Amino acid sequence: MSQQIETGVAGLVTGAPQMVALLRKVGRVAPTRATVLVRGQTGTGKELVARAIHARSRRAEGPFRAVNCATFTPELLASELFGHVRGAFTGAVRDRPGLFRAAHGGTLFLDEVAEIPLGIQAQLLRVLQEQAFVPVGGTEPVRVDVRIVAATHRALQRAVREGRFREDLMYRVRVVPLFLPRLVERTGDVTLLAHHFLSELADEVPREVVGFEPAALDLLQTYDWPGNVRELRNVIEHAVVMTDGPLIGPMDFTPELRGEAPPEDSAEQGVGAGERDRILAALAQAGGRRGEAAALLGWSRSTLWRRLRELRL
Repeated sequence: MSQQIETGVAGLVTGAPQMVALLRKVGRVAPTRATVLVRGQTGTGKELVARAIHARSRRAEGPFRAVNCATFTPELLASELFGHVRGAFTGAVRDRPGLFRAAHGGTLFLDEVAEIPLGIQAQLLRVLQEQAFVPVGGTEPVRVDVRIVAATHRALQRAVREGRFREDLMYRVRVVPLFLPRLVERTGDVTLLAHHFLSELADEVPREVVGFEPAALDLLQTYDWPGNVRELRNVIEHAVVMTDGPLIGPMDFTPELRGEAPPEDSAEQGVGAGERDRILAALAQAGGRRGEAAALLGWSRSTLWRRLRELRL
């Protein structure tokens, strides 16, 4: 197994060569003032990378603030970022400083930056260029010293072509782009992280849970993890809660991980009458190698494992 690496405060645990290479880049960019764009699918740990950049920067003693730009209406996002003055809009009964002021001397993490409305993009560009902004409803500019780390699961260049993102802002935001790999691309990290999450979560149940059965580890390693690291942690938490013994087995995992249809779809996804013969024929053609047999059947290995168990093969 690769050597485990932890980035301290950020809590980013990995042993994968792909992540080691990424963390080397983090180490190089962190001490600078460069604006960083972290690209990666949902659940890959983009905020952890942003925290690692902050923790290794000269701003480590300053504040770290984060906001998901996709969760606000344009009006609320403007107020969240730049603050507002009393009376700026209905309900603005007092001044609010906003996240740029709160992050003064530190780092502001803008998650899902591609979702920022065009009007607010112009204000964000001014902050990046001049380190100043005007609060909503205000008249006087406020100067701040804030480093921006942004993240998105979308391609900003495509958003520019579609007219949804300013080209000048894109160049300001992605001075240093970092690409966060999917969990299935991180060699060895599924097993490493499964044990890491188990050690974190085992104390929350009254039973002793110390590891995984070999078949359970096989399922973890053959699943495609569309939800990435976040999904893996949720799966391990589910298994820790559901297991009866010290070792987590395949039946302690969620139905999706075992290749089973959700309960509401189970009537449509049942084992067919001729399926036993199809499975046996595929196994014979593959010389007993289950991975190849699963590919011949058009299934994942976890689905084949479940069918074999159901048919007692």
